[in-house]
Amino acid sequence: MENSPFSSDLDPSLPEDTARQEPTADAPATSSAEASVAEPLASRTDFTELTTRVGAIRRELAKIIVGQQDLAELLLTALLADGHVLLEGVPGVAKTLTAKLLSRTLDVPFSRLQFTPDLMPSDVLGTSVFRPQRGEFEFRPGPIFASVVLIDEINRAPAKTQSALFEVMEERHVTQDGTTYAMPEPFLVLATQNPIEQEGTYRLPEAQLDRFLFKLHVGYPTMEEEVRILLGHHSGFGGTTTDAVQPVLTAAQLAEMRQLVRRQHVEPKLLEYIARLVGQTRAHKGLYLGASPRASIALLNGAKALGALRGRDFVTPEDIQYLAPAVLRHRIQLTPEREMEGGTPDDIVKQIIQQLEVPR
Repeated sequence: MENSPFSSDLDPSLPEDTARQEPTADAPATSSAEASVAEPLASRTDFTELTTRVGAIRRELAKIIVGQQDLAELLLTALLADGHVLLEGVPGVAKTLTAKLLSRTLDVPFSRLQFTPDLMPSDVLGTSVFRPQRGEFEFRPGPIFASVVLIDEINRAPAKTQSALFEVMEERHVTQDGTTYAMPEPFLVLATQNPIEQEGTYRLPEAQLDRFLFKLHVGYPTMEEEVRILLGHHSGFGGTTTDAVQPVLTAAQLAEMRQLVRRQHVEPKLLEYIARLVGQTRAHKGLYLGASPRASIALLNGAKALGALRGRDFVTPEDIQYLAPAVLRHRIQLTPEREMEGGTPDDIVKQIIQQLEVPR
């Protein structure tokens, strides 16, 4: 194993303790994960149809998006894992366009919200309107009531509006005047944000960040990709219209695919590997906030979806390592000292992965 200059940051005693932890009320999904581990090998599932459907989505996205293969794979992984996604990048790198195109490949209701500093919670969730004819209030659902919700520039709204998303993103319902209104199935939030250094942006609360399965960085294109973008614009195809992209997946088909993902085979030693990896974030000297059991569950669900996406009926350590930065980077916080040294959450995650023994 490669030595790390930050080996003293890790707690060598934590992995074994973490691996032996009993399930808690904060991690209700552990029992279902253990059920998938115990599943007989003879009942493993063929993912040919799933990969065919995913391939159709990829082809639709490629009609407009140049490059960004890793981004597309991670978005599709989140879709199969039934998790929300936060896309971060500077203006102009196609965050919103990519989210719109993904939603267009699904034959489900779509809604878009532009977050602004004056946006109110009722503008998102809905409000009760008095009906004088009946002498009672009637709930008028807001734009959040859609299967795919695109929230553009989510970090431009104040904390009061951000908090309105807590319940709906986690519980998949809205409570208004004592009445609970369920969200449609599927329900997926795709949010974009600019880096917090950008003018007029707010830092998202930790509780809200924890509700996103992945935080994905959308970077600049390579020179070759940018030339292809320019050629498209020069030839009269601007690349910003979604008309060329057609729906290729229904809500019922997506539900079937997600059911297959839940049946993925996971070895017990990989559950321990996830627990050790996430547990080390709570003891790392470069972090003052580690990841919670919700991160462990997210990493497990994401790895199962990624394995299915790649045509396998089982999870590998490489699936876990590949997804760890996307799952953890928004759930951990650096100490001021490590931040002043120029460290990043991704650096810490990579150090932890390098330090841990990989199960085989």
